[in-house]
Amino acid sequence: MNILMFLTTLFRDDARVWNEAMSLTASGHTVHIIIWARHDTKESLPNCEDIEGIKVHYLHNSKFTTALRSVTFQNPLWWIKGYSKALELRKFGFSFNVVHCHDLDTLSIGVMLKKKYSIKLIYDAHEIFAYMIERVTNKCVVGGAFILEKILLRYVDHIITVNKPLHAYFSSHSSKPISIVMNCKQLISEEYQPPPSNIFTVIYIGTLHKNRMFPQLIDTIGSIPDIKLILAGQKGSLYELVKQKSSQYPNIEFLGTISTTEVIPKTLKSNAVICMINPTDKNNKLALANKQFEAMVCARPIITTKGTYAGRLTHKLCCGLVIDYNKSALREAILKLKNNPKMCEEFGKNALGAAINKYNWENEESKLLEVYSSLA
Repeated sequence: MNILMFLTTLFRDDARVWNEAMSLTASGHTVHIIIWARHDTKESLPNCEDIEGIKVHYLHNSKFTTALRSVTFQNPLWWIKGYSKALELRKFGFSFNVVHCHDLDTLSIGVMLKKKYSIKLIYDAHEIFAYMIERVTNKCVVGGAFILEKILLRYVDHIITVNKPLHAYFSSHSSKPISIVMNCKQLISEEYQPPPSNIFTVIYIGTLHKNRMFPQLIDTIGSIPDIKLILAGQKGSLYELVKQKSSQYPNIEFLGTISTTEVIPKTLKSNAVICMINPTDKNNKLALANKQFEAMVCARPIITTKGTYAGRLTHKLCCGLVIDYNKSALREAILKLKNNPKMCEEFGKNALGAAINKYNWENEESKLLEVYSSLA
């Protein structure tokens, strides 16, 4: 099949989209991705590049779009521009027969293309989008997102989402077929590999957001003696603050933004993975972060929070500590793992066993390919 994906984050930074696109390409499909590169200029990113056999097309903001500032107003312009780019690709020979839309902010483009060409349309819901934007926008916009999604779902052929809570949510809103494809990682070994460092090292690579306990997490870990924190994240509103605060502590190594392919090797160098998720955030409460699955394949214990789906899974698999969402609980958890190497190893081996038995990309890849087989 010829598959056209739409995405509003950079392909190299989105582990889920990376895995899906790579698996589809390896299975003989042809994949193009149109990306809204709203935070990058033409000088920093080309209009098009080939990444591992996948054609990636970047659409940059015009001066007018940038001047609008609010993503709410920019989105319709992105939809028009993305739709026009898809028509251009088709005109010049890429006759896509499946459109794969990642999250709600791309789905309008997919619906327009389905209406024009009667192609198959996949909605890949990484999260409940309205819950996610609820953090940063007003109730009217959030309500509009719920309504928009409900309307657009009528045109979708298949919904893909990330876990059971989201499957239940979409089942209550749509009669379309739904498949769960989790954000699991490829197995790197079936043998436990102990951490290489003599210094107890914790790691966090991901979103630098207040609902992940930033910037408080930096001060908390920075003040613990004989502990090292490896930290990386995408550029955003807290990026510069996190960078500046990290520089104040000699035991914090801030890597800036790193590529998807670097995450697992960095995680292997750690003793434990941090995944502090605010349980009052509706979206985070239902989510499973990439950290969860990175920790599993690396056989590392995870520290996450009570009142979340991530916490329930961690407790069920006995692969880490589930704690209250506060600084003192985080400090105690890190010291508990540091002072109990046998506990760390046991949690790590449990995590690896879960990855081998169920939570690995090899299993999720087969589910993804089944969806495409059903569309064929």
